[in-house]
Amino acid sequence: MSSERLPLRSLLFVPGTRTEWLAKAEAAGADAVILDLEDAVPPAGKATARARVADAIAHATGDMALFVRINPLDGWTAAEDLRAITHPRLAGVVLPKVGDQADVLLADRLLTWCERERGLPEGHIALVPLLESAAALRGAYDIARAAARVAYLGAVTGRGGDVERAIGYRWSRQGTETLALRSRVLLDVRAAGVPCPIAGLWTNLADLEGLRAFAEQNRSLGYEGMMAIHPSHIPVINEVFSPTPEELARYARMIAAVEEAQAHGAGAITFEGDMVDEAMAARARAVLQNPL
Repeated sequence: MSSERLPLRSLLFVPGTRTEWLAKAEAAGADAVILDLEDAVPPAGKATARARVADAIAHATGDMALFVRINPLDGWTAAEDLRAITHPRLAGVVLPKVGDQADVLLADRLLTWCERERGLPEGHIALVPLLESAAALRGAYDIARAAARVAYLGAVTGRGGDVERAIGYRWSRQGTETLALRSRVLLDVRAAGVPCPIAGLWTNLADLEGLRAFAEQNRSLGYEGMMAIHPSHIPVINEVFSPTPEELARYARMIAAVEEAQAHGAGAITFEGDMVDEAMAARARAVLQNPL
């Protein structure tokens, strides 16, 4: 199932206590929403938020993909979350505080049990492990390979978050202190075959220029989308992670030129000043098939 996951440019966090904000997320153009049952919900409100989220998923309409960040696997709350939210409309589960591949295997078994209980095919629901400790970041490759349902995995390096505390870097607007980290995690998850890796977060609500620069940096590295915490960030993220009309037109011209050359027995050709061959044409076809 993992190879069939849809690419997502933007995944917007919404508190599990505020499911009425789903309409705002959809209006902002978010490809997906992450209903948060972990940090956004105080302990006394977990059961109520769980019920609200399950109801919202069951009655959701539209094309926006629905994810839920459950509670950590160190207690029964996570199992109760999974059983309540499993539904055909649920696209994925975001798993916090992952320590190693054993946590992914446990979540995978619990999800499989829930899918069988609901009559869903095994692997229907994606699993997005959050790498929030030094050990998890170092073990990204093993975590990514632990279950076939793992998707959208990447480095999330928001200011002041768990990763900053775990690694000890000093966050900067330019992102240079996390560039190597984001690059290495991306290489690990790509090598493991994880589809649609995503990055994040940008926590400054008003600094849209900084957000754009950070998103462009992530796209240049090879990420396909980002998590977000505010609807105002969604248009910027969607624009950055979408090919421009000019790029699409150039890809179409490139494919035509390469295929014409191949028909005449040629391999590599000069195209608009660059050397291109079948490898570049294959990349162009992939973009045109999923232009978002």
